[in-house]
Amino acid sequence: MAEVPSLTTERLHLQAPGLDGYRDSAAMWGDEAVARYIGGRPSTAEETWARLMRYVGHWELLGFGYWTVRERSSGRFVGEVGFADWRRELDPPFDGAPEAGWVLAPWAHGRGFASEAVAAMCAWGDKHFSGAETVCMIHPDNSASLRVAERAGFIAYAQAEYHGSPTVLLRRTTGKP
Repeated sequence: MAEVPSLTTERLHLQAPGLDGYRDSAAMWGDEAVARYIGGRPSTAEETWARLMRYVGHWELLGFGYWTVRERSSGRFVGEVGFADWRRELDPPFDGAPEAGWVLAPWAHGRGFASEAVAAMCAWGDKHFSGAETVCMIHPDNSASLRVAERAGFIAYAQAEYHGSPTVLLRRTTGKP
């Protein structure tokens, strides 16, 4: 696998996705609370396996991707954050801009972990994408994620529909938190 940089924050460690996190990831993606605003239904173990393969493929082919996030003090699985090129069929389109995303296990919600992990990945993106734009999409009812995006410097620029659900499109110029 391509070299995936490890990132460390005060409370978190962001590391390469791998087989060791698959069970935790499957449990997280299989939870209804997690899926509520991301696709609307829990993922199967097979879908989570395919997601892990896409994470690894992103790093290998594009030099960026998703990290597995763990709590430094305990090693406990927190979630996944990163950048991807999902080639989404959206109007307006993302035009190849790296798409930021984050998802946390239910136990980690409301503890500031998302903001901490997203800040770390955006700092990495600021160096890696230098002066480019990154984007994200968030369901309009997902107020917690919208706050995380705002803290990271993302600004809403359009409303769209994706797979039958409303979504807010946001963008961030790298280096502009």
